[in-house]
Amino acid sequence: MPVQPLNAASRDLRAEILPAELLPLFDDRFVRSCDLIEEYIFRLTLGVVRQARLVAPLAEGGTAREIAHRAGLAPGVGPWLTDWLLRLLAERGAINREPEAPCRFQSLQPLPDLDPAEIEAVQAAHDAAALPSFRLAALAAQGYPSVMRGEASGESMLFAADRITAWSEYFSKQNPLYAISNTIGARAVQARFPHARGAILEIGGGFGSGAAALLDRFAEAGVTGCIETYRFTEHTPIFLRRGQRSLLSRPDAPGRIICTRLDMNRPFAEAGVKPASLSVVYGVNTLHAAYDLAFTLREIYIALAPGGLMVASECVRPFPAQTVYVEFIFALLESFRSPVLQSGWRPNGGFLTPEQWIAAFRAAGFNNAFVWPDISHIRHHYPAFVVAAVGATR
Repeated sequence: MPVQPLNAASRDLRAEILPAELLPLFDDRFVRSCDLIEEYIFRLTLGVVRQARLVAPLAEGGTAREIAHRAGLAPGVGPWLTDWLLRLLAERGAINREPEAPCRFQSLQPLPDLDPAEIEAVQAAHDAAALPSFRLAALAAQGYPSVMRGEASGESMLFAADRITAWSEYFSKQNPLYAISNTIGARAVQARFPHARGAILEIGGGFGSGAAALLDRFAEAGVTGCIETYRFTEHTPIFLRRGQRSLLSRPDAPGRIICTRLDMNRPFAEAGVKPASLSVVYGVNTLHAAYDLAFTLREIYIALAPGGLMVASECVRPFPAQTVYVEFIFALLESFRSPVLQSGWRPNGGFLTPEQWIAAFRAAGFNNAFVWPDISHIRHHYPAFVVAAVGATR
């Protein structure tokens, strides 16, 4: 299990493969929390496999679809989630996976019986600030059996009224496992801001922590004047209200911050976004969830002024078909699992690889596409490194 303290050699390697300005963010404390949340998700997955009655079909072996069918799971969602769960177990060496397509899985020995609570306790002692990620994952685990059997939707399980506090704590800048995306995205925008002065549009702003991190970054760099207006948008009403309440209380809000609703799956003009009016379009862990990413990227392209910048701070899949731990939560959502697919760069729902992001931007007409830091290099040393800013210019 990857829960042992990191040694000096791993710190030296980080210094070799990460940009110097990002290196302090990936200290031993943060990396230890990443190791622990991955172990926690692995243990939750073992529990879900048992609760979904996949153990006996898995011992017999077969494709994810065959195993899900024998377990009596719903035809639509069951095979998709079964495939994800079994790929994670195979990556951890708990079951066997045959590489031929379609991929076949089989447990050749009893699944380990590991208690997630043990890892949560280790995390609490190590850095309790990261516990919101653990709590949200545990809530997702509770919903898996019902969703896999077709008895409930992931949306109803994850966004019930009594779980909004869990989301608020998860999205908080105090949660290091989420805040890292805010920090990297904010630095990418500030370093690449394309015009002397211009407007920023944030899509899918959630509870506002990404906007706050970006505005704080510009203030720390002494370049707040570059931002003519910051338009914070969100489609989910309760998220929009929370984000608006937080951002409009800032001292730099008057005359600069605007909060409105925008659906990235609809023409931006419906939300009053004019063509060629923006210097930056920005999103944190949002763009991958677009129903038709080609459409959304084209809308962003149209909204940007010449030379304008698109930046998305995203979980990036290091290798095709590799699981990313945070998918354990979001895979419950239909919008995550079932987007419009695109030949060559959108083969599945969820997160994209570095190469797929580059291809997506180019297909939409963008230039100078980038992934920062360079996961295509980092992944060969740290296959679990998944956070980066991706972007391009018009």
